[in-house]
Amino acid sequence: MDETLNTYLLVDGENIDATLGNNVLGGRRPHPDERPRWDRVRSYVQQEWGQPVKGLFFLNATNGQLPLSFIQALLALDYRPIPLAGAPGEKVVDIAIQRTLDAIAERSGDVLLASHDRDFLPQITRLLDDGTGRKVGLLGFREFVSSGYTELVERGLQVLDLEDNARCFTTVLPRVRIIPLADFDPVKYL
Repeated sequence: MDETLNTYLLVDGENIDATLGNNVLGGRRPHPDERPRWDRVRSYVQQEWGQPVKGLFFLNATNGQLPLSFIQALLALDYRPIPLAGAPGEKVVDIAIQRTLDAIAERSGDVLLASHDRDFLPQITRLLDDGTGRKVGLLGFREFVSSGYTELVERGLQVLDLEDNARCFTTVLPRVRIIPLADFDPVKYL
């Protein structure tokens, strides 16, 4: 077992970007102020879970191109970019994250997955049920998280919101979602 207790922050870059563009922004590309500030996410996770964060950012590079400026930015923010390539139609990011979650199951440490995708349900379930007491969470836009994760909340899964919890945006996103009255801040909408 790994001696250092870390939080492994796994970012499904494709899924977060697609959900933001297609679902939150109605099919358009985000403006710069509508993109997540990944340094804020990392700081939030470190503060909230109280231990060092190993940020792994998974990217699909099957087209043979590396987004060099984005990779340099991730490196500067202390994330480990993981550009992946595979056969046409192969879900390289999903497969790599599944393998990474399986590898984490063999060591100590908490896990926070930034994704909405139900493809990780078996691995997240295994991490919750392994008897180690590790924290396991999902980070995304709550209203778009796969319903398959709902029953796991009762078993300890933490579902955290990129905008409301991590506060990683510099502007209020045009989301339509149920807001608990206790959390409603009318100033955000004025």
